[in-house]
Amino acid sequence: MADIPRKITDDPTGAWALIRRLVTEQAATYWRRYLIAFALMAVSAGTTAGAAYMLGEVINQAYVDKDINRIALYSGVVVLIFLVKGVTTYGHTVILSQISNAILANNQRRLFAKLMNESIGFFSERHSSEFLARLTAGANSVTQVLSLLINAVGRDLLSLIALVGVMLMQDPYMALFGFLIAPPAMLMLRKLVKRIKGLARNQFTGTADIMETMQESLQGIRTVKAFNLEHTMQERMEASITAVERNANKMARVSNRSSPLMETLGGFAIAGSLLYGGYRVVAMGATPGQFFSFVTAFLLAYEPAKRLARLNIELNSSLIGARMLLEIVDSPASEPNDDAKPALLLSDARVELHDVSFRYRPNELVLNRMNFVAEPGKVTALVGPSGGGKSTVLALLLRLYEVSEGDITIDGQSIGQISRRSLRQQTAYVGQDVYLFRGTIQENIAFGKVGATEADIVSAAKAACAHDFIMGFPLGYATPVGEHGAQLSGGQRQRVAIARALVKNAPVILLDEATAALDSESEKSVQEAIEHLCRDRTTIVIAHRLHTIMHADAILVVEGGEIVERGRHDDLLRRGGRYASFFKLQHREASPLAPLDAPA
Repeated sequence: MADIPRKITDDPTGAWALIRRLVTEQAATYWRRYLIAFALMAVSAGTTAGAAYMLGEVINQAYVDKDINRIALYSGVVVLIFLVKGVTTYGHTVILSQISNAILANNQRRLFAKLMNESIGFFSERHSSEFLARLTAGANSVTQVLSLLINAVGRDLLSLIALVGVMLMQDPYMALFGFLIAPPAMLMLRKLVKRIKGLARNQFTGTADIMETMQESLQGIRTVKAFNLEHTMQERMEASITAVERNANKMARVSNRSSPLMETLGGFAIAGSLLYGGYRVVAMGATPGQFFSFVTAFLLAYEPAKRLARLNIELNSSLIGARMLLEIVDSPASEPNDDAKPALLLSDARVELHDVSFRYRPNELVLNRMNFVAEPGKVTALVGPSGGGKSTVLALLLRLYEVSEGDITIDGQSIGQISRRSLRQQTAYVGQDVYLFRGTIQENIAFGKVGATEADIVSAAKAACAHDFIMGFPLGYATPVGEHGAQLSGGQRQRVAIARALVKNAPVILLDEATAALDSESEKSVQEAIEHLCRDRTTIVIAHRLHTIMHADAILVVEGGEIVERGRHDDLLRRGGRYASFFKLQHREASPLAPLDAPA
């Protein structure tokens, strides 16, 4: 037997379960407003049927009774009917739109809140454009599903019932004849559902691919221009757009494949009704009003009947986007809210790593049983080749990732046993990849401290050597930074980020190449500001430019996830080990007199 795709209601764990969930979880909240909308829809459906019925009465008065007064009266009733129809249609349309807007906004809030409770690892495995697609198309799909259901029940079904009532009143036999088109139409429509599901999923992922290419091209426009990648990116975009267009054309062909058959069946039904109705008027003495009233009701019922017949297809198409949204909302949070845990209570802010090991992926050891102590009020520097695990240490201290083995404590408190919020509230971080948010310079600095005053912001900017260049802009601190801070130079962005850390005034400072983007003059000034920032605070700093950490209280050389050397600058130079090699290499590279073929 051929495999016939099942209807929505055939799968208790699939589409029907999802629809039931959307109705009970999201639509039920607005049941009072839905009730009002249904009442207005019922009145609107009644007026539609009333108009069809009144047409027959007018025809009878004109051609049978020839009563001009009744014609005028019935004409006035028709005007009143359509006035009521217009008002009720406006009312239920506005109410349903408001409900849809509320549900859309709520789903967007839910998705964004869920994303804010995900770990860094969660995002590293996905492209950000995927979430944009889920936030827009996915959330819209939920409202589309509910709108389809409500309109199908409240508008189409009620209108169909009312119009069928008129048809049965005028001629029950002719009405039954008109219903003969339903079985073949439903049989064909159910065969299209499975095909629609696959096409709808492809359409969603294809749209996400377009957003991905657009986002990467615009955010990396400097790289695109520098490497002459315009044509390459256009080819990628062309491939994505072509795939979506091709899929959309397939969906258009499949979803509308029912139209020719349904229109043909409808034509036969209407022609048969006209033939039979005309025969009854001519040969059997039926009134022309009955005939016209029946035909009007039949024609008006055709569109809602067709929409109800296609409901299965429309729902399955929209349910794909709803599933995409709920896949993220329903998944367990990779960084769940842990505010119920004890808060971090600091006295000295002594940071210790106890045999800490970490893996981003199985069998890829990044840190191997690392041990060190960052003493209170002192600067601990991590140096070494790229990829050694230095930035991972700071990520673990911020609990952007959780340690695989071992423990990290601050003043004897395991950071895994305290709330992330309290940990991060008492930690200031400046990363090597500076990120500024859309808004002004003042707003970006203020992000470091909730409730920061203008005086706090200016003071932090001065300490970060940012005040002078900020005041050089016509708008000063109200200057927009642009997307990702594109309106500022690299050094300016770095100093705004340092000011953001300074205004926080946290007892633990984490610096990851905080002066990397600065010129020599700015670096000297910012280095003085950082020394002021770090005074009496526990500071862990990562540096590749070793001259910036020469005065650190402890220098740890990290290679292959292990600490291979530790000590102060002078001691490490005297030992002649890895640190001394790094320092001498940088010194030769910085010296203009160094020979080009100097040995490493």
